[in-house]
Amino acid sequence: MVKGRKKSLEEKIREAFKKAGRPLLLRELYHLLHIPKTERAAFRRLIKHMVGEGLLVHIKGRRYGLPEHMQLVAGRLSVHPDGYGFVNPEDENAPSVFIPPGRLKGALDGDLVVARIERRTKKGPEGTVIRILERRRKKIVGFFYRSRRVSTVIPEDERLPIEILIPPDKTRGAEDGDLVVAEITDFSPGRRIPEGRVVEVLGDPEDLETQARAVIYNYELPHRWNRRVREELRKIPDTVRPEDKTGRRDLTRVPLVTIDGENARDFDDAVCVRRTRTGYKLYVAIADVSHYVPPGSALDEEAYHRGTSVYFPNMVVPMFPEKLSNGICSLNPRVERLAMAVEIDFDREGRVRRSRFYPAVIFSHARLTYTEVKAMLVDRDRELRRKYKSLLRMLENAAELAMLLRERRLSRGSIDFDLPEPEVRLDVQGEITDIVRRERHLAHFLIEEFMIAANEAVARFLEDRGYSFLYRVHEAPEPLKLREFVEFARTLGLDLEVPLEPDPSWVQEVVRLSAGKPYAYLVNMLLLRSMKQAQYSPENIGHFGLASNCYCHFTSPIRRYPDLVVHRVLKAALRRKRPPYPYEKLIEMGKHLSQRERTAMEAEREMFERVQVRFMRDHIGETFTGIISGVTAFGFFVELEEYFVSGLVRLVDLHDDYYFLDEKNHRLVGRRTGKIFRLGDRVRVRVKEVNLRRRQITFELVEKLTPAH
Repeated sequence: MVKGRKKSLEEKIREAFKKAGRPLLLRELYHLLHIPKTERAAFRRLIKHMVGEGLLVHIKGRRYGLPEHMQLVAGRLSVHPDGYGFVNPEDENAPSVFIPPGRLKGALDGDLVVARIERRTKKGPEGTVIRILERRRKKIVGFFYRSRRVSTVIPEDERLPIEILIPPDKTRGAEDGDLVVAEITDFSPGRRIPEGRVVEVLGDPEDLETQARAVIYNYELPHRWNRRVREELRKIPDTVRPEDKTGRRDLTRVPLVTIDGENARDFDDAVCVRRTRTGYKLYVAIADVSHYVPPGSALDEEAYHRGTSVYFPNMVVPMFPEKLSNGICSLNPRVERLAMAVEIDFDREGRVRRSRFYPAVIFSHARLTYTEVKAMLVDRDRELRRKYKSLLRMLENAAELAMLLRERRLSRGSIDFDLPEPEVRLDVQGEITDIVRRERHLAHFLIEEFMIAANEAVARFLEDRGYSFLYRVHEAPEPLKLREFVEFARTLGLDLEVPLEPDPSWVQEVVRLSAGKPYAYLVNMLLLRSMKQAQYSPENIGHFGLASNCYCHFTSPIRRYPDLVVHRVLKAALRRKRPPYPYEKLIEMGKHLSQRERTAMEAEREMFERVQVRFMRDHIGETFTGIISGVTAFGFFVELEEYFVSGLVRLVDLHDDYYFLDEKNHRLVGRRTGKIFRLGDRVRVRVKEVNLRRRQITFELVEKLTPAH
């Protein structure tokens, strides 16, 4: 059955049920919808699919019905550690159904379920889970406990309030207290305790590598290479061969350099800037991954499935195997590499005069770090300037051009959030030694501006030639979100008005107004939260955050699949060949790759939380300064200025008064003293308790410092 037909038939099926106003037998549906005998097998498969998706419900007497007609709701179950849950329907406008403790009927967090609504309260509908349509979690990370008679796995995630019984021959050699991955093999209806088996032993929970592997399994991140991928890797050369250079421009004499962090191992991009009579010439060379990874190959399919590399403080889950990501596709120093080159001429004011694109052979003249470039250009380090004397003039040209481009970009309204990023430092044993503020300076701006310029140039070129590709798009924020933000900002004393039309220059002005204030970090963070997430799409709606009307991702094909897609489209456009991807396929790819990016971000965030709590465990009893980043009815959250660590000061630990939540003004107010704790206030706190399993840090208040304004 073709896709378009299937969709319209689903609508007709639902309409038939609405018109009938009662549950229907299959044969009644055949009759009502005039389904010929030759199509009935396909029709039954469609009905089964709709039941699996929760669009229809199969009831007694071989009848089917619409969930909403039977006080039933299908949706994803979200479970709280305290044992209750909510069924969230796919329709965002439909209310969630509250499921009290004891009425989950064996359903676990993330499962697709059907719930029966049993009563309606002021807070919303309340019900019971009656059917599990799909188990979300096939494998569960948990703690292995061995006793003389029986072994169990207790899930690490407290939203899974179950124990898994492990038979003696299914333990896989796990030791008591190990973190393991378990698979449920029997959770049949009526069974109180599910049975399962250990599929992998992760190891000692105290070990950071064990924690990283736990996150990999929690987010189901693909992390092994299949046999087909390994076979293809054997055929890929380790060096650039003469036949690979055919039809490529020789840029080996151009003094291209890579500039990355100290710990970087894969180098996507190399840059060079020359002064010209009319301004500047920028070369951006990007690793030509598409030369080694043809569409439809095992490597390509695996990279698409992964979508992106995932970065943890102690390891990387790469999109491509090391032979590509750190070898032949990495622009390593002093060796020839294949690249796609972008050559842009700018005038003296930093305006684009002309852009060219071509496949090239390059030779990286140096592997520089951000720290070295800053030391040479800002700190004027004599030793480094002597060491890189032959590249010094080029780097000074690059700095001049980068600052021109940055100034032009900010003047058009591009948003530059002043949000410090944390950097986790590890010792040689892989233990956490520090969490520090990641530096951002001229060397970072230099690479940022050149990558943005290259991305925009490629996007404009492909759009002008009518080729379909994946844009990097970013929608304007919803007016309601901005209104909520403005209301909060006014409580800090910022005199703001809600813009009639969301505009990046308005956001930029808010960032400027709060700069240097005690609450600047909080304003930036909450303003960023009010923004929508950027996505990949073949429909160009512009990029709000960059104030760009035509943008794509082109500069990181080693670690982002959308960039590889753009490379392939660019090659087709340069050869005047047909676009390699139809528009409909790009819509599907954009959704998948945007989702993979979100999953990677969530996994990275969880890993950082695990690092935070382990780091703070060694600081129990110590005192720090922080800023109140959230207020709730049970306390307030404090973000430490020194370590980017967030923890909770509980109301039960504030003994001087009873406090109530003034939700409108984002503050807690003492009933007797009138004492106020509001968003943005600076406080001194002591680390009271660290719960590794719940990843929670509890602070106790030492003193309140300056207010938010």
